[in-house]
Amino acid sequence: MQKVVVFDIGGSNSRIALFDGDDIVWRDQAATPGQQGPDAMVARMVELYLPTLNQRLLNLDVNIGVAITGQIVDGCVTAHNAAVLPGWQSYPLQKVLSEKLQRSVRIVNDARAAAWGEYLYGTGRGVDEFLFLTVSTGVGAGLVLNRRLHIARNGFDAEIGEMKTADGATLEEHASGTALGRLALEHGYAGAKSLCDAADLGDSRATELVENGIREIAKKLADLAVMLGIQRVAVGGSVGLRAGYIERLRSEVAKYPPIYQVELVAAALGHDAGLVGVAALARSV
Repeated sequence: MQKVVVFDIGGSNSRIALFDGDDIVWRDQAATPGQQGPDAMVARMVELYLPTLNQRLLNLDVNIGVAITGQIVDGCVTAHNAAVLPGWQSYPLQKVLSEKLQRSVRIVNDARAAAWGEYLYGTGRGVDEFLFLTVSTGVGAGLVLNRRLHIARNGFDAEIGEMKTADGATLEEHASGTALGRLALEHGYAGAKSLCDAADLGDSRATELVENGIREIAKKLADLAVMLGIQRVAVGGSVGLRAGYIERLRSEVAKYPPIYQVELVAAALGHDAGLVGVAALARSV
């Protein structure tokens, strides 16, 4: 199985890994210059790639994979959350990076990459219809249907965080870590972690604030279960993997009739899910 080099571009840190088959044989990371625009990000990616890998891979035909937040259309990236990645408006990342590194490049949304990694090597094994849900700073997802990663032509493959709720807001505005942080400050808590800690200790007001977002997620999972036949949902992200979070979500999902219910499990691959998934996808560039 061929070697591939993959990047996972996060809001705070950018990681790079060299895969030899299914194994990561080298990795590195650096801070993401998110506020400096896409050209600065490309420069950071080249810095990560060149020192160690250029000589090692000089004579090998090695593909590059990139997992990054945002809408991906024809290798161009649009980041709708300008607070995280300002200036990314149809930026031709695939073309620019391919020219810089002289390699074939595949660009994939980070949640979709993580979904594919979890499906192939983690909690998605053994089912045909699978959803990876990440609840962290934002709310994202990746969808596998009939054993294939769903990639839509317009780049909106599984944007569960952008789905509307009854009050006209988005799911992300109710259920993300950012939303919990905002609610925490509005109600006298120090931040999202303090709010969640208070809920875990039985604070009724904190519990209601936390569970409101969880109820909204449960509604969307119920819709997807009955519409797409989702069999299993893997929950990840810094909020989604907090102790007790999945149990609260299971409790909400269990309130629906059986046809709306879905199996909920904790994601298994952690921070490497995106790297693993985009490595598998990059091999087919």
